[in-house]
Amino acid sequence: MQKELSAYAGKRVLVTGHTGFKGAWLCEWLLGLGAEVHGWALPPQDPSLFASLDLANRMHHHVGDILDLAALNAKVREVRPHFVFHLAAQSLVRVSYREPLLTFSTNVLGTAKVLEAVRAFDFPCTVVVITTDKCYENDGRPHSFRESDPLGGHDPYSASKAGAELAVAAYRESFFREKSHASLASARAGNVIGGGDWAEDRLVPDCVRALSAGRPIPVRNPAFTRPWQHVLEPLGGYLVLGARLEEARSRALSEEIFRYAQAFNFGPDPEANRSVGDLVEEVLRHWPGKWEQVSQERHLKEAPLLSLAIDKAGETLDWRPRWNFTETVERTMAWYREYFARQKSGESSMIDFTQRQIEAYVQSPATRSS
Repeated sequence: MQKELSAYAGKRVLVTGHTGFKGAWLCEWLLGLGAEVHGWALPPQDPSLFASLDLANRMHHHVGDILDLAALNAKVREVRPHFVFHLAAQSLVRVSYREPLLTFSTNVLGTAKVLEAVRAFDFPCTVVVITTDKCYENDGRPHSFRESDPLGGHDPYSASKAGAELAVAAYRESFFREKSHASLASARAGNVIGGGDWAEDRLVPDCVRALSAGRPIPVRNPAFTRPWQHVLEPLGGYLVLGARLEEARSRALSEEIFRYAQAFNFGPDPEANRSVGDLVEEVLRHWPGKWEQVSQERHLKEAPLLSLAIDKAGETLDWRPRWNFTETVERTMAWYREYFARQKSGESSMIDFTQRQIEAYVQSPATRSS
């Protein structure tokens, strides 16, 4: 991995959604690789990993809306990025029920506008669009989704991400295929956890908020199963995919471009497909407390089972998970415990601790059993 990721040294990288949880981790990793990192996103929430890493002062931080095509076009032409990682999204299922139009606009039209901004200028560029494992048509049967499975969604969030994938496929076939200045891939990740996530209605942030306040953790669906993985797992996959695609594009290797300019799943090994209850119990091993089941709104529909097949990423990119379920939760809770300890002592920076977790991940061997 280290050799491949040297491709980012000295390169200009534009990350949309850089003020979010995954975006901030990705920017920190890219800075460590020696990249010139530019971000385009809405202002960060409070608290945020973005603030804990002081990224506003360590990278090129730009506040903007991906739905503003004129401003986005101007920024892309100004930055002239070698790489674009598109992470900006409305990423919460429950919010999508409250604001379906915002969700579809951001996730479908926003993705199309990012791709349109890349299409409109002729600088060589490699683009990786991040979607989700929820973009697949899920009928609830025990099945690990493959990249060739039908897309769909029963809730606005899932349907919007399926729409984003369709937009990516259309732009790739129509504009970014042969003899194009740009190459385009998409990445579908499982349920990511890790330090610095403060989003509403996500399980680990809900755990941390409750435990830090001395309250029981509210759990809606303890039997639901998800492909839990540390945030560094898919981010490593995105970086490897981008590096492989850029090498093929820069060398004009058509066969290799077509091999990488596709959709890829990045998920955990099957042993990490655990229930919500299993994850909560593992969290409580590192931060003692209690949990209680709360009712789910009847109109909200969430799939009871999600699982990803990751053999394509293994065979094509030589990418494999590095941290098992136990270590994933341990590393996640260690970040939060350190955060609160530093807050108590009047320190707010988590830069060094976050960098050490990235280094530990890179140095870990691939695929270890629990």
